[in-house]
Amino acid sequence: MSQMRRPPAEPTCPGCEEPLEPGDLFCGACGYDLSALAQPPVDHPTVAITVPPGTGAAVGPGTAPPPPAVRYDDPPRGAPAPGIDDFELAAPGPVPARPEAEPPPADPRSAAPGPAPAAGPAAKVCVACRTGRIDPDGYCENCGHAQPRERDHTEQELDAVAAVSDRGLRHHRNEDAFAVSAAALPDGSPAVVAIVCDGVSSATRPDEASAAAATAANEALLDALPRGTHPQQAMHEAIVAAAESVNLLAADPDQGPEHDPHRHTNAPACTLVGAIVASGLLVVGWVGDSRVYWVPDDRTAPPARLTEDDSWAAQMVAAGLMNEAEAYADERAHAITGWLGADAYELEPHTASFKPDRPGVVVVCTDGLWNYAEAAHEMALAAPADAAARPLHCAQVLVGHALDGGGHDNVTVAVLPFAVPEQGAGSAYGTA
Repeated sequence: MSQMRRPPAEPTCPGCEEPLEPGDLFCGACGYDLSALAQPPVDHPTVAITVPPGTGAAVGPGTAPPPPAVRYDDPPRGAPAPGIDDFELAAPGPVPARPEAEPPPADPRSAAPGPAPAAGPAAKVCVACRTGRIDPDGYCENCGHAQPRERDHTEQELDAVAAVSDRGLRHHRNEDAFAVSAAALPDGSPAVVAIVCDGVSSATRPDEASAAAATAANEALLDALPRGTHPQQAMHEAIVAAAESVNLLAADPDQGPEHDPHRHTNAPACTLVGAIVASGLLVVGWVGDSRVYWVPDDRTAPPARLTEDDSWAAQMVAAGLMNEAEAYADERAHAITGWLGADAYELEPHTASFKPDRPGVVVVCTDGLWNYAEAAHEMALAAPADAAARPLHCAQVLVGHALDGGGHDNVTVAVLPFAVPEQGAGSAYGTA
């Protein structure tokens, strides 16, 4: 159906319908960037907003060339086009078909004098209002909606390890990070590594801290393990390397508090937890309150938590002042007593070695998951029965478990299958 063209003397903002003055570049009420409407769309929700030749819309000298095609999602059949009345419509004419291939060349009779402009990359469009352009900080210039960031949801899968990280449902960004990798020991047998880091939200640039720590720890392990360093010693050295990388962030003169929008005054900080599966040995290492769980394939066998939190609650339990239920119900429960960062009291890496006697999976996770599956048996119930055969699927299911529970925090999970060595194969390492 054709619609009447609005009188040119009464233009309104497409964002809030506030009356506009001739020559306005931005709406004075909502800040909408009016330059995005230099070329009006045709009256159809699925076609480009440029007007093809033959519709009667000419481009005169001095007029900006048509912008790249921008399309809207198709509405349900029979439903009105979303927001179509907010645009000044082109002169009545036939609605062009949705282009399926390259658009036809411009009609030279309607082109402005001079050489044709070079084609550039299409501008990003807001995922919420689908009209506004995205500013350098990742927000829509029209509706202000924050756009998805690269780290909001990440997944990685190798042959013997997989990890998933998700922003969760309440945080404005993902401050977790992970690294998974595999290396060959001197005898040629494989070693599988998973590192998970949780940025301390009250610190400056926690997302950078967790990324730096995960990368540094992973690189240190990939360097040490092929040289024959015992996995437990290698894990200790990796945590020290991670701490040094986070400390360097505080000394960066170009990234001081004045460059941070939140302007925290304390140094970048994060927690770290990691696991190595090598030659029949399971090694874990940590600083902070992220955890490692052991979940056997045979769910009739007992699962176990393999780490102890550096937290207020853990200290209360260890001192016999509270039981676990009382301590973790306290509002101070998640106050950490150990972390990586320039303002940490003293770096105390924790490491431990285990030799499981049966196959299973190792779950390495931040508190964004274990808040919803705190006890070992709860983690085992949340993990699917085929976790060892499908580690990525297991990690996805566990992240979904946290999101279904409320997703109050960032959620990061790595899953490493553990296979018991064949009889007689032995291990290159004894327990340390």
